[in-house]
Amino acid sequence: MFSSLKVKYFRIYWLGMFVSMVGTWIQTIAQSWLVFQLTNSAFLLGVVGFLGALPIFLFSLFGGVLADRVNKRNILIITQSAFMFLAFLLAFLTQFKFIQPQQIMWIALFNGVVMAFDAPARQSIVVELVGKKEHLFNAIALNSVAFNSSRIIGPAIAGILISVIGMSGCFYLNGVSFLAVIVALFWIKLKNNNLSKNSSPLLDLKEGLIFIRQNRIILALVSMVAAVSLFGISYVILMPVFVSNILHTGVKGLGGLMSGTGIGAVIGALTLARLGNFKYKGKFLIFSVFLFAGSLILFSLTKTYFLSLLALILVGYSSVIPVALINTLLQINVPDAFRGRVMSLFMITFAGVMPFGNLISGSLAQIFGVSAALCFCGLVCLFLFTVINFISPGLREL
Repeated sequence: MFSSLKVKYFRIYWLGMFVSMVGTWIQTIAQSWLVFQLTNSAFLLGVVGFLGALPIFLFSLFGGVLADRVNKRNILIITQSAFMFLAFLLAFLTQFKFIQPQQIMWIALFNGVVMAFDAPARQSIVVELVGKKEHLFNAIALNSVAFNSSRIIGPAIAGILISVIGMSGCFYLNGVSFLAVIVALFWIKLKNNNLSKNSSPLLDLKEGLIFIRQNRIILALVSMVAAVSLFGISYVILMPVFVSNILHTGVKGLGGLMSGTGIGAVIGALTLARLGNFKYKGKFLIFSVFLFAGSLILFSLTKTYFLSLLALILVGYSSVIPVALINTLLQINVPDAFRGRVMSLFMITFAGVMPFGNLISGSLAQIFGVSAALCFCGLVCLFLFTVINFISPGLREL
């Protein structure tokens, strides 16, 4: 289950990134609560999510080109340092009562620009860290464990810390947490293998787009990720509204529900890590996306805290499995020279289309209510997965 952690550099990177992600989730919960307190608007929660992810849609392909041309470790040192600066800036503005919704939007936008260059390098560096592709499936599964464990720990801690040290304290804590991954990255030494030799970055971009267009399996896989991100994951941005308007609990209730999602996701990620490089990935992928759509619809219909928690555990379990499977299938089937560009497309479909989903779900929640918006998103996911499965039967054979 933990075989890839035997590799020294991946273990160092994994631990540093885990600490940083806990801090990021603390900030995510505190920032959502701050926006809702300042505006009392579901739509503006969607706007902040839109601004945070829009640059990923616009610039990730260029981030992928950079990852294929430059040492990925050096890219990550710069991007993680930029994240740290923005966290401290948000903390300072909040502590001294300068904070306004417009400032949160600007900081979210700048975070998105940094993420557009951070994510392709972070996704594609895993192969270089583990050294062998036979460790890749386990390493990606453990990355999902780290991400989703932090989604349990971070929101649970945030629910307590907001009342103890305030929202500015949460933002300061996130800034400090980036030191863990920055120190880890300075410790790691990687060779500049398989970097593009083309003289023009635009030529790299053109070659990458041609490669992706000619590979139908890649297009089918990223289409499935896009469906999850556009209509499925937007439930996260509506959680403060659901907690306040449907369940009538406070910030601690929000932290508990987000932790429930994380618990389910960790179970899913550990399931993948334990399965190893198993044979029937395609069939498991199809099963998991339909389970995700069904569990999201179930969550939208809940009216009590306990049932919502159970439904979100199932949502978390069924959401992490397809994303981790698709991540692995892409990296296994992509040549090293194109990995950064292909993973930049993965990030566009995983995070870049989220702003549009956030705007759609935020608008629907404002007009029809949060439960109706979530149910609609689940039904659309169900329809899109059916279409993709029908027109791409080869997915089941992967």
